Amino acid sequence: MQRRTLLASIASAALAPAAQAQPAPAARFTELARFRSPFARQGIAVDEGFVYPVTDRGIARLEKATGHQVGQWEGPREGPILHLDSGVVLEGRLYAAHSNYPQEPMTSSVEIWDVARMEHAGTHSFGIQWGSLTWLDRHDDAWWAVFANYSRVFGTSQRPYGNTHWTTLVRMDERWRADQAWIFPQPVLRRAEPMSISGGSWGPDGLLWCTGHDHPEVYALRLPRAGSVLELVATVPMPGEGQGIAWDRTRPGTLWCISRSRSEAIGLRYEAA
Repeated sequence: MQRRTLLASIASAALAPAAQAQPAPAARFTELARFRSPFARQGIAVDEGFVYPVTDRGIARLEKATGHQVGQWEGPREGPILHLDSGVVLEGRLYAAHSNYPQEPMTSSVEIWDVARMEHAGTHSFGIQWGSLTWLDRHDDAWWAVFANYSRVFGTSQRPYGNTHWTTLVRMDERWRADQAWIFPQPVLRRAEPMSISGGSWGPDGLLWCTGHDHPEVYALRLPRAGSVLELVATVPMPGEGQGIAWDRTRPGTLWCISRSRSEAIGLRYEAA
């Protein structure tokens, strides 16, 4: 009896740490800043001193430290700028994704602003190709861009606006010529339906972070070792409801997103698991 009791005690002691162990904390974002802006409707870009919330036909320039607006650009309703999305600031220029969404056939372009003057400074048209351009970024000496397609039916049309599963990530050279392309994994596409991939930015960890149109979460992806489907590494909750995002390259570990429903630009600190 005593031997059985001793063995039971040893077994119980050996199992105790495992039973009491807590699961490792999940990766998460903590809020650093939140600024109201009527421009925070589609996407966002960021540089060393400013954030740039984007709406269909306009961009604002907000001081990163205070949220105070120091500049803006707005295009006329009848002008050529129809639907802006996220972009990236490089050497004083903001490169923004643009499309004619939800018109058909789908056309796309890159529109360029001088951020110091908040003046339109250039354009590159893709015409009719892969879909509606929703974001672009610069990484590893190449341009990266997503051309979205949608399973949603608009207006009087009786067919989907493309199909969400046709959404494509394209890598391009300095002259915007396509080099390679990938599609998104099914779990991400199912979450995005009937809309598509609305935001994306290469993170400091070498992963591609993307968002859908509606859900308060961001997807960490990597290029596949073989084949054409991106690999899902993690899904991390965030306070923004999808739309555009931008990693702050001047403050590693800081991500900017928007809340479309509240018209807010939100700064987040990433805490790895």
